[in-house]
Amino acid sequence: MASEQSASLRTTTTGQTQLSHRQVQVVFSGLMLGMLLASLDQTIVATALPTIVGELGGLQHLSWIITAYLLTSTASMPLYGKLSDLFGRKLLFQFAITVFLIGSALSGAAQSMLQLIGSRAVQGLGAGGIITMSQATIGDIIAPRERGRYQGYMGTVFAIASVAGPLLGGLFTDHLTWRWVFYINLPLGLLALVVTQTVLRLPFRRQKHPIDYLGSALMVAGLSSLLLVTSWGGTEYAWGSPEIIGLSVAGVLLLCLFVLQETRAPEPLLPLRLFGEQVFRVGAVIMFVLGLAMFGTVAFLPLYLQVVDGVSATMSGLRLAPLMLGVVVTSVLSGQMISKTGKYRFYPITGTAITTLGLFLLSRLDAGSGFLEESSYMVVLGIGLGMIMQVIVLAVQNAVPYRDLGAATAGANLFRSLGAAFGVAIFGSILNNRLDYYLPRLVPTTALNGISRAALTASPAQLRTLPAPVLHGVIEAFSRSLSTVFLWAVPITLLSFLASWLLREIPLREHAHVGAQTEQPPMPAVATDPIEGP
Repeated sequence: MASEQSASLRTTTTGQTQLSHRQVQVVFSGLMLGMLLASLDQTIVATALPTIVGELGGLQHLSWIITAYLLTSTASMPLYGKLSDLFGRKLLFQFAITVFLIGSALSGAAQSMLQLIGSRAVQGLGAGGIITMSQATIGDIIAPRERGRYQGYMGTVFAIASVAGPLLGGLFTDHLTWRWVFYINLPLGLLALVVTQTVLRLPFRRQKHPIDYLGSALMVAGLSSLLLVTSWGGTEYAWGSPEIIGLSVAGVLLLCLFVLQETRAPEPLLPLRLFGEQVFRVGAVIMFVLGLAMFGTVAFLPLYLQVVDGVSATMSGLRLAPLMLGVVVTSVLSGQMISKTGKYRFYPITGTAITTLGLFLLSRLDAGSGFLEESSYMVVLGIGLGMIMQVIVLAVQNAVPYRDLGAATAGANLFRSLGAAFGVAIFGSILNNRLDYYLPRLVPTTALNGISRAALTASPAQLRTLPAPVLHGVIEAFSRSLSTVFLWAVPITLLSFLASWLLREIPLREHAHVGAQTEQPPMPAVATDPIEGP
C-alpha cells in the first residue's frame, strides 16, 4: 500500500516529491474532522457554563473551567511540535484525540468543581495537539500561496461548530443535562480516530533529537503561578498579600529560568532564533494581545445573554450565531483574496481595527438593549476576528524555514492561547470584583429576607426564582459588570491594531514544504517507505 502511494507522489523538476491534489484533499479531510472536534468543544461549552457553575460551585470558579483548558493546551503545543518530528504528525494527532476523549469522559462524570477543572485540564492536553498537528500538517502539504484558498474549507468547519456548538450546548443543558456537552465528544472523537487511521497518510522523515522536558516543566510552572496571580488577586487574596507577592516572584523567576534553559537546550522547546524573524515577533504580539482580549470577553457573552436578557441556554446559543457568522464569512473571503493576490498584511490591520470597534460597541450594551442591537454589535466583532487568526499563522509559517515549521506554528498558537488564558483569568477577576461592588449597592437589603450572596450568583434558572426587586438588582449588577469587562478589552485590542502595522509583507511561497525542503537533500521520486503507514 505504501509503495503504491509513494509512486503516486508527483515529482518536481528538482527531483523532489509532492502530494497530488487528491492526496492533499484526503489528508485535509482527516485534519478537518479533528479540528471540528476541538472547535465544537470550545463553542458547545459556552452556553452551558452558567448552569455548570451554578450547580457545582459558584460563579467565582467560571474562569477556571476555561483557564485550565487553555493553560494545558498552551503548554503542550510546543511539545507536540517537537515530538511530531520524532514520531510523525499522524501518531501525535491520534494520541491527542485519545487524550481529548479521556478528558471529555472525565469532565462529563465530574461531581465537583475541582474534578471538572482537572478534567478540563486533561482535555486541554489533547486539544493542544489537535490544533497544532492540524495546522503544522497543513503547513507541510499546502503551499502558502494556495493555503488561503483552503481557509474556505476551514471556515465551513468553524461554521458547523459555531452554529451547532452553542445550539447543542443549550439543548443538552435545557432538556437533558450539561454533562452531555462533554459526552457528545466521544462518538465524534472515535469517528475522527477511524478516519485519521484510514486516510491520514503523508510523507514523514524521522528527525531524532532530544526533547526539552525541563523547559516544558519550567514554562508550565511559571505560567501557572502568574495565572493564579491574575485569577486570585483582588478576589481570593489582597494584591499586597504574601500569597500574591510570592506567586508573582515565583512566576517571573521560573519564566526567567525557562528562557535560560532555552538558550542551553540542544533542541529548545521554543527556539529563541524564531524571535529573530520580524514576522514571528510581531505575529506573537498580535496573537497574545488578541487572544487576551477576545477570549477574555467572548467567554462571558453567554452569561450576559442568559442572566441579563433572561433567555434559555438554547436561545443564548442561537443568539451567538451572528458573531460566528461574521467570523466565518470574513475568514473565507480573506482566505480567497489572499490566494488570489498573494498579499496578507491588509487583513490583520483591518481586522484588529474592526475588532476594537466591536468590543467598544459591546461595552455600550445594558439591560434595556434589544436583540437587533446585540446582534449587530456581535456581527461587527465577528467580522473583525475572522480576518486575523488564520492569517497570522499563515504569515508566520511562510516566514520561517522548514526545520522550524512545527515550532513556529506551535509558537504562534502558544501566544494566542497564553493570551486567552490570561484574558479569561483577568476578566474573570474584573467581573467578580465589579459584582462585589454593584450587588450590595443595587440589591435592596430589605428585600433579601435571608437570601445568601451565593444565591445572587447562582445558575440563571435559579436566579429567576428570586423576588422581583432582588432579581432586578441582580440583572442590573451583572449588566454593569459585564459592560466593564468589555470596555477594559478595548484599549488592549487597540494594542494589537498598532502592532499589526509593524507586520512585514513577505511574498507567499508557491510551493509546499513537503517535496520542497531546501534544507535537506532532495528525496528520490520513489522511496522505500516515505508514507506514514496506518
